[in-house]
Amino acid sequence: MPIKKIVFKPGVNRENTRYTNENGWYESDKVRFRQGTPEKIGGWQRISTNTFLGVCRSLWNWVTLGSLNLLGVGTNLKFYIESGGVYNDITPIRTTTTLTNPFTTATSTNTGTTTTVLVTDANGGFINNDFVTYYAGGATSVTFNGITITTGYEYQITYVSSTTYNITVTGTASASSAGGGTIYAAYQVNTGPSFAAPLVGWGSSTWGSGAWGIGTASTDAMRIWNQINWGEDLVFGPRGSPLYYWEAGIGVTSTTITITIASPGVVTCNLNLANNTPIVLSTTGWLPTGLLPGVTYYALFLSSTTFNLATTASGTPIVTTGTQGGVHSVIPRGVLLSALAGSDGSCPLFQNYFTVSDASRFLLVFGTNDYGSTFLDPMLIRWSDQESLTIWFPAVTNQAGSVRLSHGSKIIVALQSRQEILVFTDQAMYSLQYLGPPIVWGTQLLADNISIVGPNAAVIASGVTYWMGVEKFYKYDGRIQTLRCDLLRHVYNDINTLQYDQVIAGTNEGFSEVWWFYCSINSNTVDKYVIYNYVEDIWSYGTMARTAWIDSGLRNFPMAATYTYNIVNQESGVNDNETGTTTAITASITSAQFDLDDGNNFAFVWRILPDLTFTGSTAGATPSLYMQLLPLQNSGSGYNNPRSVGGTDSTATQAVTATQTYPIDLDTYTGQINIRVRGRQMSIRVYSDTIGIQWQLGSPRLDIRMDGRR
Repeated sequence: MPIKKIVFKPGVNRENTRYTNENGWYESDKVRFRQGTPEKIGGWQRISTNTFLGVCRSLWNWVTLGSLNLLGVGTNLKFYIESGGVYNDITPIRTTTTLTNPFTTATSTNTGTTTTVLVTDANGGFINNDFVTYYAGGATSVTFNGITITTGYEYQITYVSSTTYNITVTGTASASSAGGGTIYAAYQVNTGPSFAAPLVGWGSSTWGSGAWGIGTASTDAMRIWNQINWGEDLVFGPRGSPLYYWEAGIGVTSTTITITIASPGVVTCNLNLANNTPIVLSTTGWLPTGLLPGVTYYALFLSSTTFNLATTASGTPIVTTGTQGGVHSVIPRGVLLSALAGSDGSCPLFQNYFTVSDASRFLLVFGTNDYGSTFLDPMLIRWSDQESLTIWFPAVTNQAGSVRLSHGSKIIVALQSRQEILVFTDQAMYSLQYLGPPIVWGTQLLADNISIVGPNAAVIASGVTYWMGVEKFYKYDGRIQTLRCDLLRHVYNDINTLQYDQVIAGTNEGFSEVWWFYCSINSNTVDKYVIYNYVEDIWSYGTMARTAWIDSGLRNFPMAATYTYNIVNQESGVNDNETGTTTAITASITSAQFDLDDGNNFAFVWRILPDLTFTGSTAGATPSLYMQLLPLQNSGSGYNNPRSVGGTDSTATQAVTATQTYPIDLDTYTGQINIRVRGRQMSIRVYSDTIGIQWQLGSPRLDIRMDGRR
């Protein structure tokens, strides 16, 4: 019998049986398709040794007028701006308060080097894992009962009750009592869950949502930050919370200042701030009387290096008195958007999503409160006046306004597309278009009875919008269509529906791909992905843990967030360098079953003639992969055990090794591999698990002999 060339159909298909999908691919992991043939995906490299706190769910990339290439990083605990591989904390301050003797020590909490201190704050408002910074008037620290509370140091809260919480400090308590004197506390915005947590029992769901005496369950929403740049500045905020603003002129790091005690006080620093720029101060000691850390002040311009401070925009300059100590600084904290100079008092109190329009530059907020209301309307859209972040109340002299959508119960997300903004509710999809005064923005219903699984599940690639619905995938290219999917059953039979909000969509433009990451059915963390190649209209899938993704033309690689609390460059190299230790990427692909002859007779395969390339493998490596034949007596018999009918390898697996090391510019490798396999049908598996390897498979050939019917 002549040598049989095996040509496989591109893409992975699991919508049919292994036998029906003959000459196709059935399983894959960390493999993509290029021109119809499978290849190992690229590697990933962490951008720096630095890490952040919390699980990142939001990334946004932009460049300032000073050519700083910045990346907004929103986690369930913090908000950072990454610059040069450093994660700079700009998490806003939620509130500040003065406490009297708030600390209580107990010798029973000593662990040898640390102790747990109970803190009492009758104002409440804090939750578990929140962050607080303490300041002591006239001192750089508070020491009592053998422990020290450091001024300007950030402590993480362990919730105890609505008025008490614990912090951990260095030292051991020498007595059990309360103390601390007068303490000033600055609390950052509340943290949030890293995944959707099921809630059961009284108050866990909405009023009337369950039968009397039974009730229903709900979930505690996962923390997701929304963010987008307004010019070189950033507008950001957690979903369901207020809008915050970071000004590029403040910088991403703290700037040391000198305060002259005078009437009014004068601040000197190297920040050239515009008049009425909102700023936040911090100190390692104590500020002069009249100023407090964590409070938003307004810089009143004096010169390029000096300014006064006021509590309101263009307000009366603050008189400073008393003494001061320690090092003072302007810190790069976000401030409330409503606190910007010129605010008309109608800035939205809440937001579920927001974006900046390319048409005439409006800030549009989706899911927010109506004018004069303190309740969030999840179907309401509001927008600011054109080119303004501070004018929100409609008037004949501006273009601020609002519109309420009618199809659905809540707006999930909105995407800026060509000449329109696409708005997804949990039931429908709208087109939002700029019409000019007096209507300003008008809506058009594009489709009803469609779905989207979460706020990060949609993405635009090459002008087409792709998204993951509750039961299928969609695309919009001027009309909404169901996206043909060869992995539909595989994905939706193994997805955790309680963790839909964790689904993230991202583009990989260099390979014409859209990726979706999701949680498998028994996982509360992202561990699976599915890839759609929109040029070749094919699918593949695999395992990978990513929590956020952005493919920005402003950086050299797509970037992703990981569970090791860092950012990695995807498609960088050929290895896994997520933690700084180079490890191999295990990549594999397995075909569906194919007949060796007519499916009636047995056939004996005694050698494989590989067809592949190792181009792209790295220096110092002699790349190799493994090829395995998986024989069957018939399509329902299962793989033969042992796979091989003789020889030294019962698994019927053989290595294919390049015959030259880096640089590999010629496809020279093991020309044939001997094997002893017998069956009516077979599958072929190709995999690699070594460092430095890159490969692409072609059309292997099998040397076959007929071997009877039994």
